[in-house]
Amino acid sequence: MNDMEHNLAIACESCGAEILVEPLMRTARCPYCDSPAVVDRPASGDRPDPVFAIGFTVDRTQAEGSIRKHIGGKWMAHRGFKKARVEHLQGVYTPAYLWSAASDSVYSAMVGEVYYVTKLDGRRKRTRRERKIEFHEVKGEHASYVADVVVSASRGLPNAEIEAIEPFDLADLRRYSPALVSGWISEEPSLSVDECRRLARAEAEAKVERELRSFMPGDTLQRLKRHTRFRSESLDLVLLPVWVFALRHHPSKPPVRFLVNGQTGAVHGRAPVSWAKIAAIVAGLVGLIGLISLIGWLL
Repeated sequence: MNDMEHNLAIACESCGAEILVEPLMRTARCPYCDSPAVVDRPASGDRPDPVFAIGFTVDRTQAEGSIRKHIGGKWMAHRGFKKARVEHLQGVYTPAYLWSAASDSVYSAMVGEVYYVTKLDGRRKRTRRERKIEFHEVKGEHASYVADVVVSASRGLPNAEIEAIEPFDLADLRRYSPALVSGWISEEPSLSVDECRRLARAEAEAKVERELRSFMPGDTLQRLKRHTRFRSESLDLVLLPVWVFALRHHPSKPPVRFLVNGQTGAVHGRAPVSWAKIAAIVAGLVGLIGLISLIGWLL
């Protein structure tokens, strides 16, 4: 275990008490006077200092209201879940990387042109139109700049969950300063730079493919092949505002996690479904099918 993985002891600037800060935390609060503290850890390759941050604009009350509205719109949700109590709620500055790069792609594909021919149906003595597709191969090169790919740098908050509450308005990025995160929970990166770079490149590959598909000629597309190379990559650590909720709807069930984008109010989380409602719907459909069959038999 290296030094970065040990608790760090710092002195409270208000009362002088010693505060133990967990390894992956950038902020803490004094247990004696509740004063906030920001840790000045030495930067390392996989835990660089943040470059940018986006501040919270959605407060706790607004975030909880967004959660209630989101759950209220899920009519298949368990009835008890709509009255679930908030067991845990905290605003977290979550580490993520902002990745950008130039891309160069070589591609080939089969594009199809749709056309119609008129044929005579001798048996019915009338004409009909028949749809046909003519394929031809296209090859080429495509250059673009893939900007503002955001990927999570936290093992506790997987990238798929960050994607679910995107986008963040990157026009509101501010240069990081300890004062911005003081009083909030702020996490250090727990994924390596290489892991995050791979995640960003995978997202960028998908973006490039969508670009290629969007400008291809023809009416249909098959067998798109491409090779993409990235250059002039940039990777900056940013802190994103995220509200994390744990809602418990039953004493014997584990809490369910919901996330709220602390800038836009976007919500992500899966409410447990009511199996009683599902059973009632299935029973209703079976009864309806039976009724239709009976009417058909009687007629």
